[in-house]
Amino acid sequence: MKLLLTSAGITNDSIRKALEELLGKPVNKSKAICIPTAIYAMPNGGVYGWQMLKELDLGWEEYGTLELTAVPTIQEEDWLPSVEAADIIIVGGGNTGYLSYWMEKSGFFDKLPGLLKTKVYLGISAGSGMVTHSLNFNPAKKQAGIYWDDEYDEYAPLHAASDQTLPLVGFVIRPHLGADYFPAATMANMTLWATKVDVPMYAFDDQTALKIIDGKVEVVSEGEWKLFEK
Repeated sequence: MKLLLTSAGITNDSIRKALEELLGKPVNKSKAICIPTAIYAMPNGGVYGWQMLKELDLGWEEYGTLELTAVPTIQEEDWLPSVEAADIIIVGGGNTGYLSYWMEKSGFFDKLPGLLKTKVYLGISAGSGMVTHSLNFNPAKKQAGIYWDDEYDEYAPLHAASDQTLPLVGFVIRPHLGADYFPAATMANMTLWATKVDVPMYAFDDQTALKIIDGKVEVVSEGEWKLFEK
């Protein structure tokens, strides 16, 4: 199983090289399918969604999208073949609880293990979190049905939130280290956040990625990162 877990996508040459190593061929000889669902639960999500899709068009041989909110209402034969034909599944960033909800409700979590026998998984922020051990939500709020990530101060939409993941790796991540658009994502705070979890935690910035082959992790970075062991 081949995973590339990033904070902000393919942001430098080192991460792009790691991507092509996982693909086993150049980007322009590879077919990609992108899942932008998470971004639509963010303020101005439609604008950011289009921007994200353009940024992720790296010159693929073929490049398409899959909207998870549509999957429950259409026939499998109308969407699954395009995913099966892809070399890489890209799961974009945005609202973590909302993405978790639709990964589960659409059945995509169930499909992923089989798909990833032959495909690369590229996660971006929330998309990266979907295949880790667990997600962070304030437990007191969650008892009331409110999914609030109290580290990144992010609320998932009411009635469309979940904390489920497909735990393909046994650690958690905290992305966007040092990013000005997440002022709480400092190394000092992440050191505290690591004490809340009982598994290893990778904290990393937007210039860093985790390249994973059959469970073996290699950090690819032109920035800052830290592994908090347990």
